[in-house]
Amino acid sequence: MEKNCLNCTNVRKVAIIGCGFVGAACAFSIMQSGLFSEMVLIDSDRARAEGEALDISHGVPFAKPIKIFAGSYDDIKNASIVIITAGASQKEGETRLDLVKKNISIFKSIIPEIKKRQYDGIILVVSNPVDILTTVTLKLSGLQKNKILGSGTVLDSARLKYELGEYLNVDPRSVHSFIIGEHGDSEIVAWSGVNISGVSLDKFCEMRGYCLDHTEAMKQIAENVKNSAYEIITKKRATYYGIAMSVKRICEAIIRDEKSILPVSSMMNGEYGLEGVSLSMPAIVGKDGVETLVPIELSEEEIKLLQQSAEILKDVLKENEV
Repeated sequence: MEKNCLNCTNVRKVAIIGCGFVGAACAFSIMQSGLFSEMVLIDSDRARAEGEALDISHGVPFAKPIKIFAGSYDDIKNASIVIITAGASQKEGETRLDLVKKNISIFKSIIPEIKKRQYDGIILVVSNPVDILTTVTLKLSGLQKNKILGSGTVLDSARLKYELGEYLNVDPRSVHSFIIGEHGDSEIVAWSGVNISGVSLDKFCEMRGYCLDHTEAMKQIAENVKNSAYEIITKKRATYYGIAMSVKRICEAIIRDEKSILPVSSMMNGEYGLEGVSLSMPAIVGKDGVETLVPIELSEEEIKLLQQSAEILKDVLKENEV
């Protein structure tokens, strides 16, 4: 197996902590990606982890070779990425922030176990509220800031691209747009930078023959994106496929050292006047995690909303003494 001689990390090994709907979907998506040759699943319910590992392993003959097994925290020591999906799931009528107390408590049992193994790889936080838990992980782990990141608004941004693609009748992969701030109710669409393969949103709408004043349509799209999870949870009780694809995408950027720009959640260090809180901004993501944030152009109103989003998260952190 390929090794990193500096710290004996197996760059082809991934660990997933939490085998609920999200963890299992992430494991399945990652298995199909061919990124890793070894994957360990860890869950407080060992039998659940064993069942998921066995079930997913039966699809390996249709994919790339990979060893998938249920393990313990001892098995994370040489993993390149530890993905944490463990925690209480969001129920109908709950916001992501409603999960704070329950999931902070769970993380206070998980992160010390990781630290005890002197783990020095990258931790990718997926559990909600992801921004709060990314900050919690950073404070409890003792790892460098760049090695702790949350899935953030990678999925929200994908949902935005999908909605805009549907509205404009264009391939969503040609839509370049970001959701920034909290992965939650205070998230912001960075409309100032939206473009379709380099063409501004206004010009593209005009080119498509839409009314120049498309403000109401954009407001509705932003609401649709923000409420996507609530709608899915109401209809099928959980969301997991979209986030699984998002996690796979982040892992690709790390393992292949792609230097891709993704809106992951990471600790702010004075950007836009923000610090002491993790939230989503476009960042260059590669083998060392978050390399640097990308200073995208924002309007005064967008910066104001971003700062308000950060204050909401800071208040939650204070209330929970994190």
